[in-house]
Amino acid sequence: MNSFFQMLNVQAVLFLYLAVGCYGKKVGILDDVAQQRLTEWVVRITLPCLVFASFHTEFRLEYLVEGAGAVAIATGMSLIALVLGKLLYRRVPPRERCILQYGTLVSNAGFAGLPIIAGAYGAQGLFLASLFIIPTRVFMWSAGISLFTSMDTAERLKKVLLNPALIAVGLGLARMVLQIPLPAFVDTAIQNLGASTSPLAMALVGAMLADLSPRAFLDKKVLYLAFVRQILLPFICLAGLRALGVNSLLTAVSVVLTGMPIGSTTAILAGKYGADAQFASKCVFLSTLTSLLTVPLLTLFL
Repeated sequence: MNSFFQMLNVQAVLFLYLAVGCYGKKVGILDDVAQQRLTEWVVRITLPCLVFASFHTEFRLEYLVEGAGAVAIATGMSLIALVLGKLLYRRVPPRERCILQYGTLVSNAGFAGLPIIAGAYGAQGLFLASLFIIPTRVFMWSAGISLFTSMDTAERLKKVLLNPALIAVGLGLARMVLQIPLPAFVDTAIQNLGASTSPLAMALVGAMLADLSPRAFLDKKVLYLAFVRQILLPFICLAGLRALGVNSLLTAVSVVLTGMPIGSTTAILAGKYGADAQFASKCVFLSTLTSLLTVPLLTLFL
């Protein structure tokens, strides 16, 4: 129960950030251009700083072993999500099916998940979460993008290798293993930039939601996707990890990140490649909004 109230408190803080972003968009402080620029700022600057700072810790072999476990769990859950996406939406029209499959496979674990884990589980949880998102990013730019369009292997590999968060993981791991010292002012700057990720990221989500209609709740397919993404998958993850006897922190981080809402790239790719962009926006809207409730509820079972 303590975990539930802790996560509820984290989500309440994030909801306030979301509300501020929604207000900023409604009154015109944030327009579409500013929203796009701030998104780039978070993805390219503050989120990598948050990831890199999570590796500022004493090197222990058990950390790497546990981190490898996080990567293995994330890979397994991505494969399960990929298979479920192929099986569950066969009767849905193609322009919506690709969106449902992508939303099942790709969560918002990096953009929204890392700030939540940092607030609820501290530095060690953030370290595991930073490694957990590696397979998510790999699947996003490989199997995920193939649901919308054909992209050659070289371009997919480039997208994966040049992802700022994954570069930060590589640099952070090197620093932790080699214990490379950085000047104190550099560490402070990186930590402070990383700390700004939570308010900026959630404010941007709020700005996105400000443009969408509550009528998204009326679409059964959207509700179904939210159930699969935020209830079914995390409970599959929880059952598997409990059966394997995985420790409580790694289990909590894995289940919470697996239960994150669908990635905002769902709507972006739908619009870019001729899928139903309005339907994709509804999915992002409902999934993000309901996660404010479903994520704390998951902790009741951890």
